[in-house]
Amino acid sequence: MITELKQLRERAKLTQEQAAEHLVWHHTKIFRIETGRTLPHPNDVRAMLDVYGVEGTIQREALIQLAKDARKKGWWYSYRDVLASKYEMYIGLEAEASAISTFELAVIPGLLQTPDYAHALIRGGPDELEPEEITRRVEVRTHRQAILSKPDRPQLWAILDEAAIRRIVGGPAVMKAQLKHLLESTHGKTTLQVIPLKQGAHPGTTGPFILLDFPRATDLQVVYMETIGGNLWVDKPEEVARYSVAFDHLRAVALSPDDTRDMLNAAITDL
Repeated sequence: MITELKQLRERAKLTQEQAAEHLVWHHTKIFRIETGRTLPHPNDVRAMLDVYGVEGTIQREALIQLAKDARKKGWWYSYRDVLASKYEMYIGLEAEASAISTFELAVIPGLLQTPDYAHALIRGGPDELEPEEITRRVEVRTHRQAILSKPDRPQLWAILDEAAIRRIVGGPAVMKAQLKHLLESTHGKTTLQVIPLKQGAHPGTTGPFILLDFPRATDLQVVYMETIGGNLWVDKPEEVARYSVAFDHLRAVALSPDDTRDMLNAAITDL
């Protein structure tokens, strides 16, 4: 919805300031809506669509309905005290995605982490957290994984650098259980590939990213990245396209799913 509203404003050839002037809003309100900092009220969406010239279309009704649905509190609402606002937004979009393409350079993707691995990872992260905060963040991560059990679950394609499966997080026992979980998880709509260290430089060495696709043709792809300084979104089509191409290149240089299973079994044996 956010990317569509931004796209419609740009199609109407309006800057954020011009749109806000038409709506008699403070000029920062459009910015906050388009960056996910503010959840728009359905009436705000109606007003924006009026200004953008979107009238009597299926797209208009769909966007207004999305605004209504977005205001319904998801399960993650009760964890808002330990979640950054952009991460809250990511969880909501992840739950609606039809396909999730994720590349990780150093760790196992959150959707495929065991609780013990997640606990060790969060505890060793950049934030100084109390034990209760760590526990709650682990709960968020395990709740997120429920989307993989839904009848209409998304396609998950995960590509990992070999460093992610060789780094011993939480000790050998925790890591061995994590690698076994990866083996058990890769079937059906979940595909896993590993890029061996001997591959050398590849398009993912600049850092991890997640590419989300959505079921409706009018929805745009978005890219999400986590950094120490804060979480980032990319939604401009020309920029998202670069990540999509990079992911295709990563698939090409990674081991096949079958060879990946062999590597995982070897890593388990080495532990």
